[in-house]
Amino acid sequence: MRFQPSFPDRSSPEWQHWLAARKILVLRLDNIGDVLMTSPALRAIKTTLPQAQLTLMASPGGVQAGELLPWIDDVLVWRTLWQDLGKLPFDPEREWNLIKTVRDRQFDAAIIFTSFSQTPHPAGFMCYLAGIPLRLGESKEWGGAVLTTAVKAAPDEMHQVERNLRLIESVGFSISDRSLGLQIPDAATKTIAAKLQPHEITLNDPYIVLNPWTSCQSRNYTTERFAIAARQLAERTDSRIVVTGMALDRQQSVPLLEALGEYGIDLIGRTSLAELAALIAQAQLMISNNTSTMHLADATRTPSVILFAGTEYECQWQPRSAPAKLLRQPTACSPCYTFTCPYNQECLDIPPEAVVDAGLALLQKSAIAH
Repeated sequence: MRFQPSFPDRSSPEWQHWLAARKILVLRLDNIGDVLMTSPALRAIKTTLPQAQLTLMASPGGVQAGELLPWIDDVLVWRTLWQDLGKLPFDPEREWNLIKTVRDRQFDAAIIFTSFSQTPHPAGFMCYLAGIPLRLGESKEWGGAVLTTAVKAAPDEMHQVERNLRLIESVGFSISDRSLGLQIPDAATKTIAAKLQPHEITLNDPYIVLNPWTSCQSRNYTTERFAIAARQLAERTDSRIVVTGMALDRQQSVPLLEALGEYGIDLIGRTSLAELAALIAQAQLMISNNTSTMHLADATRTPSVILFAGTEYECQWQPRSAPAKLLRQPTACSPCYTFTCPYNQECLDIPPEAVVDAGLALLQKSAIAH
């Protein structure tokens, strides 16, 4: 689903104001994957306004994606009140400090990227108080004059990348490339290669990346089934399995690594985001749940098998450029948008053999293409 912009034309006063912008604040305050999905929009902004300085405002987690986005000139890290899940203490002074921090940077414009379920108005009001004259966001509700341009909300089912692009198209930006993109630092490629070296494997050798966990319990395919599928794929393709994840995942990794045996390479908690991107970029195949690794694989055009839980619609987040197979069982409760599942994750009741078959099919297709 794509948006065909009908306003404004390139001679409009609004577009002329955007053309004059030299310091632009881009806000995406969610997770790593959400920030990665702004890459086509960031590319379009920077291509149209190469003289402009783009500052990404992101959460402490999401800001990690900044080093992979070459269109970003600076980052502003903040855990905002309107994205908080009840963990921030009551502290109005903290919010005044945010407004001062943004005001001191003297931005000409702000672009507020949101998902279908979010409102841009708290961020827009902060930008208003910080003196930013142009404020763009997509809104389902009336927000007064908080935004200078409030774009009517897109259908909920629209892909997040298209939602982001639709927003900037609405004020006149042209899009030449709608695919995810990133730039992997050379240093990250070198350091991940060094981390593989003790395992007697290089980035040019055949390997499969397995990223079996997310921070959201309802999205996690069982570790036992991941282990079975990965072991079978390793045996049938004579490939090593590089296991990645967060350091906190290590406590549940022992049975999986034991099942993989000599095929397994343990890099759990041992990669930066840039190193993980470099690792995925050179992999034959990536296997994962619906998490940021899915977007890294899409951006690097790496074939991927995704165990996609019924927490969300596939059409909002699925890979669009890389060969990918999304696996899940249809359930009446989808999409549930919950962090924990009360129904034994029926949506992820996928036999390991289905994961193996999907992986082999993608590998075969990739081999034919090359």
